[in-house]
Amino acid sequence: MFSKHSPSKGPGSPDVFGFYEKPTGSIQYIVACLETRKAALVDVVMGFDPASASSDTGAAEEILRFVEAEKLEVAWILDTHPHADHRMASYWLKERLGAPNAIGEKVRDIAELWRDFYHLPDAFAPEEDFDHLFADGDTFKIGNLDVRVMLSPGHTLGSITYVVGKDAAFVHDTFMQPDMGTSRCDFPGGTAQDLYASLQDILSLPDETRLFIGHDYGTEFRMTPAWESTVAEQRRHNAHIGGGVSEADYVKQRETRDAKLSLPDRMLHVLQLNLRAGKDPEPEADGNSYVKIPLDRF
Repeated sequence: MFSKHSPSKGPGSPDVFGFYEKPTGSIQYIVACLETRKAALVDVVMGFDPASASSDTGAAEEILRFVEAEKLEVAWILDTHPHADHRMASYWLKERLGAPNAIGEKVRDIAELWRDFYHLPDAFAPEEDFDHLFADGDTFKIGNLDVRVMLSPGHTLGSITYVVGKDAAFVHDTFMQPDMGTSRCDFPGGTAQDLYASLQDILSLPDETRLFIGHDYGTEFRMTPAWESTVAEQRRHNAHIGGGVSEADYVKQRETRDAKLSLPDRMLHVLQLNLRAGKDPEPEADGNSYVKIPLDRF
C-alpha cells in the first residue's frame, strides 16, 4: 500500500501519515502528537469485494502494523462520514484497540434516509455503534493537539472535517487535489449548494493549513496518487472553485458533472454496513449475515 509522510512543523503541528488504498482510491490517515505519541486513525478502510460480498482486513492490518512499529497509542478511531465507496473499519478497529470510535452527529439523519431506501424501519442505531457523535464546533484532544470539528455537508448531509492542531485539516469528500477539483454531491442528502458553502468554510482556514483529502485517482498528467495541498493552493488553483468561482457557476458545473456519474459499485452494500460503523448486521437463523439491496430506486 503506497504511503507518504507529512511531517510535523513543530509544536502544535501534527505528524500525518497517509496510506493509499488502491481499489477505491481512498486515503487513510494516522495523525499523531509527537510529544505524547498519541494518535488518531481517520477513515480507515475494510476491504470489500462487491462481486462476492466478501470483506478483508488487509488495509486496516497494515495501519495497525505501522502504529505498532512507530510505538503510537491510538486514542481515537475517526470517520468523516458514512462512506459510499468503501466499508469502514471503525467497528473492527474498536474491537481490537479498545479506543473510542466517532463520527458526526448527523449520521442519525443519514440513517433515517437510508432506513427508507432499504425499507428497514428499525435498522441502524448510531448511538450504539459509535462512542461519540460530534456536533459542529465540538473539540477534543489527540495527546496535546487540539481538534475542532466542522460540519461540512454537501457530499453527504452529515460530513464533518477534523481541524487538528494549528495546521492540518482532514477534509474528506469536499476538496480533491487542485487538479481534480471537488467531490460529487448527488447522493441522497447531498447538494451542490451545501458543498459550495462547506468549501468556502474550509478556505477560511489559514493559508498554510495542510488539507488532507479522502480520495485521489490520479490524472493523465499525474499518474502518482496525491492527497495533500494547502488552503492557499486550493483557493488559487482548484479546477472547480479556484480563483473565486461564484456559487451559481459552481452549482451548475457540479450538478452537470454529477449527472453523468454512476453509483459507486460498493455503495448499496457498504452503506448498510457503515451506518453500523462497518459492523455486520445481526446473523439470521442460519448463522449468516445479509444485506438488503433496493431494486430500481437509483
